[in-house]
Amino acid sequence: MGAEAKGLPTRSGHEGGERGVGSRRLVIRLGALAALLLTSGCIPMDNVMMVVFGRSMRDQRSFDPYENTHMPAEGSVPFAAGNYPAQLGQVNVGQPQVAEYDIPPFTAADMARGGAVASGLVNPVPPTPESLARGQLLYNRYCTVCHGPEGLSAQAPIIEKHPVMAAFNLATGASRGQTDGFIYGMIRVGRGVMPPYGDRISHFDRWHIVNYVRQLQAQAGGVAGGGAAPGAPAPAPGAAPGGGA
Repeated sequence: MGAEAKGLPTRSGHEGGERGVGSRRLVIRLGALAALLLTSGCIPMDNVMMVVFGRSMRDQRSFDPYENTHMPAEGSVPFAAGNYPAQLGQVNVGQPQVAEYDIPPFTAADMARGGAVASGLVNPVPPTPESLARGQLLYNRYCTVCHGPEGLSAQAPIIEKHPVMAAFNLATGASRGQTDGFIYGMIRVGRGVMPPYGDRISHFDRWHIVNYVRQLQAQAGGVAGGGAAPGAPAPAPGAAPGGGA
């Protein structure tokens, strides 16, 4: 009597059983992996989606605050935001507003090509003691780590840990010959390894930093005061004083 007649498993039946057990183990392992990814937060799952689909929900096509914003449409009723403070020293508390200044958008690539749009901007903030104090506070918060407390990158705290991240000197060198608008543009959109700070530093605060940088240059024997540096291109006819966000 054969094995099949006796009810004993055949070789093919034994192999099929092993395959079934192996499949169940694979399903259990994949389920455990999925549960681990789902219970450990968004980042691991997002990393998997990045590998599978080539995109990440952390990298979305959206504008950051203050990034190349434009004035609201005519006839609309805009409300206050950090993008367009109506005037210097005004605190935005949600009041309707229409700022009287605007500029065309520019990017880090534009700055790398010379920053023509930004260079022509006129600094609308006088270098008063209040402006310089505000500029110093913001400079120490955002700029000192790479450019040094006195505008000299050799003194920057980042040099100790990342020597290759040495930044341009702001108190000496080529920075002294740049216009206020150019420095404003660098703060706003960045260039190269210089990151953009337009989403963290609002419009008039950028000009306060520019004024403080000019003070550092004056202390180092550079250009004193605000305004465009000697030989800088003049603003375009009819250009508004300063820019938007």
